Amino acid sequence: MLCMDGMDELSARERGILAMERRGFSGPGAKERAVREQLGLAPVRYYQLLNALLDDPRALAHDPVTVNRLRRVRDSRRSER
Repeated sequence: MLCMDGMDELSARERGILAMERRGFSGPGAKERAVREQLGLAPVRYYQLLNALLDDPRALAHDPVTVNRLRRVRDSRRSER
């Protein structure tokens, strides 16, 4: 489903966030360090953007496995509260 206004594509930053979530990280702080160095984002901002992406149909279309996995994690954490 393509839109004529170009809104069907994720930005490079959005694709980078999803790519970061596909990676594994070795130790504590490794992911936050990678977020700062590779994406130039503070970890808090990264997680805000990631959470918004999980509700974006474009993200689901781009990487359904990652988005669905993260949605399950998010929903599980919400139900624990």
